[in-house]
Amino acid sequence: MCVPHVPTLEVFRRLAGGDLPASDELTSASCPRQLGPGEPLFQAGERTPFAFVVNQGVIKLVYETSEGDAWIKGFVKAGVCFASLTSLMTGGVASFSAYAVVDTHVDQIAFGTLERLADRHLGWQRALSNAYKLYGQRKEQREMELLTCSPEERYLSFLCEHPELVSCLRQRDIASYIRVTPVALSRIRSRLKAQRRLA
Repeated sequence: MCVPHVPTLEVFRRLAGGDLPASDELTSASCPRQLGPGEPLFQAGERTPFAFVVNQGVIKLVYETSEGDAWIKGFVKAGVCFASLTSLMTGGVASFSAYAVVDTHVDQIAFGTLERLADRHLGWQRALSNAYKLYGQRKEQREMELLTCSPEERYLSFLCEHPELVSCLRQRDIASYIRVTPVALSRIRSRLKAQRRLA
């Protein structure tokens, strides 16, 4: 998967729908993180009052249980920003973990910097507002699929929405995302191939 590097400022410009003032403050507040496959960006229970922008690569977001089970809640591709909302609260900690899927470059930005920019500039306020809206839309779509769609429908939806991720993800990660076992996913794939709905 070869995806061009997406600059952090460009990600926020897209969210704002135009140029943003005081961009030097964003640059000075950004801490670049280079992660190898499987390396954690942060883990559940950590204090992470940051926004993260994926410049290149893929991050997977994982809920982990005390019994050792892990379920993938989502994937973050290049050009997308995200955060643990629970960790942005006063004294809050992350409720999920984030790991690099492939070699990944991420900018880590103190969320307080973004809030101060939004307090002073309408463009930054719009960027943060749109980021929250996109997060809410993705969360609603994810909940709808988990509650109303069959595993096969969830798999086909994943292929439709994330075709560029198929080549870099392990089958067990895809299975975890659509909430089935790897064996069940293998059966779904075989059935779809028999129906000629899958290459």
